[in-house]
Amino acid sequence: MRYGKVLITGGLGFIGKHVAELLAGEGRQVVLLDNLSPQTHGPVPSISAQELLRHPLVEIRRGDVRRAADWEAVLSDVHQVVHLAAETGTLQSMYEVSRYTETNVCGTAALLDHLANRSHKVSKVLLGSSRAVYGEGAYRCASCGAVYPPMRSEDMLNRGQWEPACPGCAGPIKPTATAEDAELAPASVYAATKVAQENLVRITTRALGIPSVILRIQNVYGEGQSLKNPYTGILSIFSNQLRLGKTLNLFEDGQESRDFVHVSDVARAIALALSSDAADGLTLNVGSGCATKIEEAALSLCEQFGVRSRPVITGQYRRVDVRHALADLTKIRARLGFQPMVSFQEGVARLADWVKTQPVEPDQLARATQELIERGLMPSEAAVRQGAAPN
Repeated sequence: MRYGKVLITGGLGFIGKHVAELLAGEGRQVVLLDNLSPQTHGPVPSISAQELLRHPLVEIRRGDVRRAADWEAVLSDVHQVVHLAAETGTLQSMYEVSRYTETNVCGTAALLDHLANRSHKVSKVLLGSSRAVYGEGAYRCASCGAVYPPMRSEDMLNRGQWEPACPGCAGPIKPTATAEDAELAPASVYAATKVAQENLVRITTRALGIPSVILRIQNVYGEGQSLKNPYTGILSIFSNQLRLGKTLNLFEDGQESRDFVHVSDVARAIALALSSDAADGLTLNVGSGCATKIEEAALSLCEQFGVRSRPVITGQYRRVDVRHALADLTKIRARLGFQPMVSFQEGVARLADWVKTQPVEPDQLARATQELIERGLMPSEAAVRQGAAPN
């Protein structure tokens, strides 16, 4: 087998399972390491319930990336590591700082510590990073050219001034695709941990002579995304709410945009990076290359679920949210020949078809939102109506 066995951390997570299915379908042996977090998998997660367990080329191990012993147990005959295990809720990271840092940063350090101090066969490390490292990312000003605005201020958000302004002339700016050489401006603890992961992997693997690839992934969605987790996955959260007969509430004015990339495209990007040395030592964006407004996404889901009521614009906001996100895919196209294959409309239809086959989950979003309000990370609806957000 040309590239040997692959270890996927967070392997029973949303992206990990799709990567495992793709690689196993190509005839590769795959080991999945996952802690089966209740936030993602439910209060009583079970390995025995996983369909991948029945695949002859897939082995599943329950373990924690923070523990050296768990790395020791899975790395002995592994040739490539896809490191996806991470806590991923941007807002939740702002008040669970230790947990996010321990899992994302210390877990990555534990992997690299093993590679630096133990005998192993690892010949490539691929890190799943995030577009969150860019903060607001790239914009263009008619007067100043390419600019990278800071996160919007509390005053701007309180006044409903949703669009960032030019940091040079304070004039209007338009979002544009963000390339990998853009300034990094992490605005959340989660984003800061992803920057730390990138630096740890880049520096350590270079010193050890192990090729590495870092993929900065945009907003992933699709079949298999957790319907239980209220902290991440806006399209899966909306889908579950629609099945419960709830009206979708949109933050800001609903015109913020994201680069939604289907999970199958992300899995292909990872497989391409594993099977080629063309991206070794590089950091690459993974996305659809298309920006979709949140209101547009919500309306598309309403159509898929046969819901006639329109989403409600609440005017609420979350303090560390970016306004727009869009990936520049020039580099990954040139290096790996990667081209997104699933359009947003096709992907949303596939997501909705899958969701309709799943049990309806209790809506946890209200509880998660109340946590943010209580911690001062977003204003209540009452505060917005009164024209003032909490201090």
